Amino acid sequence: MTIREMCDAFDVTPRTLRFYESKELLFPIREGQKRLFTRRDRARLKLILRGKRFGFSLEDIRQLLDLYEMGDKQKTQLSETIKLAQQRLEEMKRQRDELGQAIDELAGQIDWAEQELEKARHDDAA
Repeated sequence: MTIREMCDAFDVTPRTLRFYESKELLFPIREGQKRLFTRRDRARLKLILRGKRFGFSLEDIRQLLDLYEMGDKQKTQLSETIKLAQQRLEEMKRQRDELGQAIDELAGQIDWAEQELEKARHDDAA
């Protein structure tokens, strides 16, 4: 696929693809100024985008992708992916809990402020 076809297929910019190439996550074939992306690049980009959506760092993603080449039928890659994913899931749950607490506190502050404002209006009317 050309860079334009990759951009259209994955809804990314050419700059994004060049960035991933510079970080050694993608390895398009170069013909002069033209970049041609292989099936392997497409699979890697799909995994990169999924990893980013889940909050993995590019370095984590690169290391996991590199494990594919080990020749052990992906056992090491899958094992490391599970380990990293479990860590990320715990972190996301912790963040969700913290966000839930912050939402509750903010809602409480809004309720308090509304009550205070209502009291002040009532006092002014009296």
